[in-house]
Amino acid sequence: MISILDEHFSQLNNFIKDLNPTQLLILVDENTHEHCLPTLLGNLETEIPFEIIEIEAGEELKTLETAAQLWEILTEFETDRKALMINLGGGVITDMGGFIASTYKRGISFTNIPTSLLGMCDASIGGKTGIDHQFLKNIIGTFAHPEQIFVFPEFLYTLPFEELRSGFAEMLKHGLITDEKHWNDLISIKELTPENIFPFIERSMKIKQNVVEQDFTEQNIRKTLNFGHTIGHALESLFLLKGKPIMHGEAVALGMICETRISFLQDLISEETANDIVFNIRKFYPQLNISEFSLEEIVNLMKNDKKNSAGNINFSLLTGIGSSTFNCSVSLENIKNSLLYYQNLP
Repeated sequence: MISILDEHFSQLNNFIKDLNPTQLLILVDENTHEHCLPTLLGNLETEIPFEIIEIEAGEELKTLETAAQLWEILTEFETDRKALMINLGGGVITDMGGFIASTYKRGISFTNIPTSLLGMCDASIGGKTGIDHQFLKNIIGTFAHPEQIFVFPEFLYTLPFEELRSGFAEMLKHGLITDEKHWNDLISIKELTPENIFPFIERSMKIKQNVVEQDFTEQNIRKTLNFGHTIGHALESLFLLKGKPIMHGEAVALGMICETRISFLQDLISEETANDIVFNIRKFYPQLNISEFSLEEIVNLMKNDKKNSAGNINFSLLTGIGSSTFNCSVSLENIKNSLLYYQNLP
């Protein structure tokens, strides 16, 4: 399912030849159009007609309005159910493209070529598609597997540092929830550069793929992948609502710090282990100012988290470095304490 592309993209060309779709639809944003599409088109060997569809970059465009525009475009192209959508971009493009493909005419084939670290190690894997609505992250979506995921690590050289750092948060999460060695390898990195991260990308991808294969529709163990996201998504939504969008990975890093603290408050890990984890996350991520958000605002958004049931806010928490659990009920007092802990970090 995951292929690391060679310099000629031969795996992609062979895949398209075998699938033999009626049409190729290449979804990009303005950044991947400029920096990544020329590489793809320069290596694409096919006679199948293709169309380039460009949307604006940014999480704030991952909306129902954009989805409606894309459905209309596919209709204008007279796209049939044997077409193939190629999502060339980061997490927004793979989330959005997968959602459009899985819903148009009840589903057409799609493949992901993630161009960001977040896309490579997280968003493109696992068959979750989605869009945001009323500032709630991925509240509308489907479970739909891409036919294949193709990774060209050299695309990381097109990223600004902030995008690289954003994706790195998901890699850290993978280590924390299931693989202590992966965590130790990552926190030993002195500087976040593509070449320093390259050796660990495939391992991070396989961690996520392995969890997803055990629980595709997120009934149990897949919920551990949401570590850091219950609080992280709520704060990410609030920053977006206030017109101050932050990177997804920055929100996840914030969430992992708070939820590590909650793991300690719930007696799942020692304070020493919690402090060690927080110290190593903070080496890579600046502290965000969350003082303008009230506990009520944050909790109200957390209540819309997709993991919740019967009105309870469920957390995925750590039981150690490299181990985790899910469906943890947490008191408002512990949530509040974790947010104050983050806010007051020196």
